[in-house]
Formats: sequence, C-alpha cells, structure tokens
Amino acid sequence: MFRQVVALRQVCSRTFSSSVRRQVENKVPAKQKLFQEDNGMPVHLKGGAKDALLYRATMALTVFGSGFVLYKLFEAAMPKKKE
Repeated sequence: MFRQVVALRQVCSRTFSSSVRRQVENKVPAKQKLFQEDNGMPVHLKGGAKDALLYRATMALTVFGSGFVLYKLFEAAMPKKKE
C-alpha cells in the first residue's frame, strides 16, 4: 500500500513539475487590440459571428420566456369555467 502511495506521489509530481509539451501561443494582446479599437460596434458583438449568434439566441429565449410568463399569468388570472 505504501509503495502505491509513493508511486502515485511521484507520478503526480512529475506531471505538475515537468515542462509543457507544447507551447501555447499567447492570444491576449491580439484580443485586447480587437476589443479596444473604436469601430462603433458594441463590445458584446466584437467577437464575431459566434457572439452575434449567442446574442440573438439569448434575445430569442428572453422574448419567448417573457411571452410564456405573461401567458401563464393570464391563464392563472382567468379561472376556468366549470361545465
């Protein structure tokens, strides 16, 4: 049991302390430049097509949800007729 714990400790320390296998390119300066340029576009749409799609989906869900809530409130306010 003790040997397994020691082996596990060695494996964990090797993975955390070893250098990265491949270097990841730093994209932060490019993103900062993109978001800081003054092109008249709102910041929540500067990310491109993906941001526009997410924005439109959020707005559609918001409008649908609001309409559904109003429908349910109207339904709850008007009692059903007993026949």
